[in-house]
Amino acid sequence: MKHSRTLTMIVVLIAMAAVVCACGGIFSEGGPGPYDHRSIHGQEVHIWGRGLYRDMSAEVAPQGVAQDYVTLFIVLPALLLSLYHARKGSVRAATVLTGILGYFMVTYIFYLAMGMYNAFFLLYVLLAGLGFYGFILAFMNVRKPGGPDSITSIRFGAWLLIIESSVIALLWLSVVVPPLLDGTVIPAQVEHYTTLIVQGFDLAILLPAAFLSGVLLLRKNPWGMLLAPVYLVFLSLLMTALTAKVIAMAILGANVVPVIFIIPLMNLLTVLAAFSILQIKTATDDIAHA
Repeated sequence: MKHSRTLTMIVVLIAMAAVVCACGGIFSEGGPGPYDHRSIHGQEVHIWGRGLYRDMSAEVAPQGVAQDYVTLFIVLPALLLSLYHARKGSVRAATVLTGILGYFMVTYIFYLAMGMYNAFFLLYVLLAGLGFYGFILAFMNVRKPGGPDSITSIRFGAWLLIIESSVIALLWLSVVVPPLLDGTVIPAQVEHYTTLIVQGFDLAILLPAAFLSGVLLLRKNPWGMLLAPVYLVFLSLLMTALTAKVIAMAILGANVVPVIFIIPLMNLLTVLAAFSILQIKTATDDIAHA
């Protein structure tokens, strides 16, 4: 595996920092308790008031805790396991490792940009930076699948990326556009935050990347064969976190219909697509050690 030592160091640092951040989000206590706050836009926002995410809204904070559970108990073990097999020369493991590092990069960029400032700010900086540079180095080890391609696997993964990215883009536009048309400008989802961070990053970067990866994969373009498997691994983890967020809101009594049915289904399909495309025989399962 290229850059084996550097990647190992990055992964170990990510694992240590992520354990601290996830445990802090899950187990931290204290704070003034729930209260209402009037935003700069004049909107009444119910604040969580507890733990690490005490200054975030009661809508968003429990979702952060839910994602911390996914990071701690699913993503971190997968990160270490994929590193172990990638170091042994597995191309598939290198692909999985790259997708997982993409998860850490995107997750902690969101924590930096959307999460209200807290004591873990520098850890978020560290995780976002390590995730970014680790992703770049790990991607150098990704290889185009070779041998007899599975048309079904390729089409399934490609169309899933195209359809899911299009559906989510339309969903986010349905949040942003109506206030522009009726003159209110600010969507209710902004709450007391500065802007729509998730929707902005999705519409600008992540959704176009998913759509483009799907189109290139459908055409069997070499870049599509490289990008799509990585993106499907990344998306599988992100959708798992989103499923956990929906479940957390349901437990708190929020109305999550029909999302409670749609998101887990999309999650399952994404995991199946990632697993399916990773089963395509690789041209080689040997990565030269740097």
